Amino acid sequence: MIRASGLTVRRGSKVLLDQTEFVVHPGERVGFVGKNGAGKSTLFALLQHEIEADAGTLEVPQGWRMASVKQEIAASNDSAREFVIDGDTHLRALQHERRELSEALENEPERSEALGARIAELESELIEAGAWTSASRAEQLLAGLGFSPNQWSHPVDSFSGGWRMRLALARALMAPSELLLLDEPTNHLDLDAMLWLERWLGSYPGTVLLISHDTEFLDAVAQTILHFDQGKLNRYKGGYQDFVIQRSERLRQTKIAWERQTRETARLQGFIDRFKAKASKAKQAQSRVKALARMELLAPIHAESGIDIRIPSPEEMPDPLLVLDDMQAGYTNDQGVKIPILQNVRLMVRGGDRIGILGVNGAGKSTLVKTLAGELEVQAGSRNASRGLEVGYFAQHQLDMLDLESSPLQHLARIAPQTREQELRNYLGGFGFGGDRVMDKVAPMSGGEKARLALSLIVWQKPNLLLLDEPSNHLDVETREALTTALAEFGGSMLLVSHDRHLLRTTVDRFWIVADGSVQEFDGDLEDYRDWLAEHQANAKKQETSSNATIGAELTSADRKQQKRDEAQERQRTSALKKPIEAKLVKIEKELESIQNQLKTLDMVIADPDLYTDSRRQERVQTLAQHGELTKRHDELEEIWLELQSELESIGMNTNS
Repeated sequence: MIRASGLTVRRGSKVLLDQTEFVVHPGERVGFVGKNGAGKSTLFALLQHEIEADAGTLEVPQGWRMASVKQEIAASNDSAREFVIDGDTHLRALQHERRELSEALENEPERSEALGARIAELESELIEAGAWTSASRAEQLLAGLGFSPNQWSHPVDSFSGGWRMRLALARALMAPSELLLLDEPTNHLDLDAMLWLERWLGSYPGTVLLISHDTEFLDAVAQTILHFDQGKLNRYKGGYQDFVIQRSERLRQTKIAWERQTRETARLQGFIDRFKAKASKAKQAQSRVKALARMELLAPIHAESGIDIRIPSPEEMPDPLLVLDDMQAGYTNDQGVKIPILQNVRLMVRGGDRIGILGVNGAGKSTLVKTLAGELEVQAGSRNASRGLEVGYFAQHQLDMLDLESSPLQHLARIAPQTREQELRNYLGGFGFGGDRVMDKVAPMSGGEKARLALSLIVWQKPNLLLLDEPSNHLDVETREALTTALAEFGGSMLLVSHDRHLLRTTVDRFWIVADGSVQEFDGDLEDYRDWLAEHQANAKKQETSSNATIGAELTSADRKQQKRDEAQERQRTSALKKPIEAKLVKIEKELESIQNQLKTLDMVIADPDLYTDSRRQERVQTLAQHGELTKRHDELEEIWLELQSELESIGMNTNS
């Protein structure tokens, strides 16, 4: 096991870890949570011997191989596939030695006996190391993380920064290891790649240490939470939701910030009731109510965090705000040729709309948002904006536009020169820049702090339409929760692209889906989207199979007879492989149906406003706890179901090939 004893780490005058003790058991999947700067990444650096502790010990079992994601990728002309295989350093060392010995055998025939013996040993070691399956293993990782087959042979240098980080993640997963360190692995992933990574980690046999601000990802992956709190690491059993419940109860028992908690709970209850009355779609309303009800548990944590984001309400709200009529959107290349990404888009953004934008990576979500924001010109059709439209557009590139030598107060004073300094300070304090922090330079700030500042500058101007492209990237858990609350309360319209499922569930009422060059209304919630995605991918495979069949029609008569015999044998073999998996699927689907019926009953109880009165507090706690346990079991069964479906798919793919 991993064991820390009396572990102390300082950074300058700041004590990150103070006589900390904790253990991590073999095979455990542990999530680390805490504010930015608490010491999470420092702990990973200690484990990798990049820094030394000031006192105490941190022990990792001898012989454990450690894999982690490199944050910096050196320039390389190697293909993406070869770059990922390079993650298996043991395999590469064996291959290198095999090549050298082959060359020596040609040049030194007098040593043929000794060299031949070692080559024979190497061949056995290469088989054991999986040399002959390494390419297919790398391709499976690349496919899971969103790389199309035609990208596998592209050089590393041809990919953008976000895609390079995906390559670095695939390379880390390729490495044989007993200990896997993942620091914000979902920052550059879309929802589909994230779901794939959850399944992959679920089947990983080693120990996983995970830093993530994505609470649903933590819930899906982590079995234990270690929370950084005032220089100590406190252990909580279960995923992030379990941590929230246990920590909230601990804070309640110690009566930390009791008055602030009461005010926060009342404020949250107000918009829970408001949105329950307002929600228009049954399925999305249920999802929304559950997500908002969870926020009552977070009230004491909000009170302690010191971050209280408030987004000003817009001064006017035209309706509709934007009308898209046969719109074509895309980019113009260096030769001036228009490259369309989306075509024939006919949609409307109305006053008060709260829309989540779904779609696989590369489908055109960011293209759509940039076009709506006016950063990209419409290529054809029209984007008709109402008079009085005020857009607030947030994307990661806005962080690069901040003046690194200026302070948060200077940034805000430039756009509000007539406002009193104290009012600016009060406003920035809600975004976590309190006291003297408003005078700190931007340059040394973390990505999360820069994102907070950029967002504060955008919403100061009271937009009536917020366009948000991955706003929670780099934010710690407390800031994400504060942003979620603020967006849920926001009185204007909002379009949101995010891989943070909790954020989507809590803040949007409906979805648009971007796929196959178009944008359509999506009548469903995130669970429906997962099903849609599976069906969409299956249809794509069918089309590919149909195309292959057309090519096969040119076979000779003799070839066809042999092919039919081979296909019959393959069908028998495939059927034998599929039967036990299909039996398991039937059993799981029955249990899922039972749980879904129980959850529907609990949803009706949770949706009852009377449940949130003081007299039913004990019933509320029990109901939410039971709902949490059933939801957790439901998610576990879904993961198993997805894995079994993947096995069936794999059998089908092997049959087709």
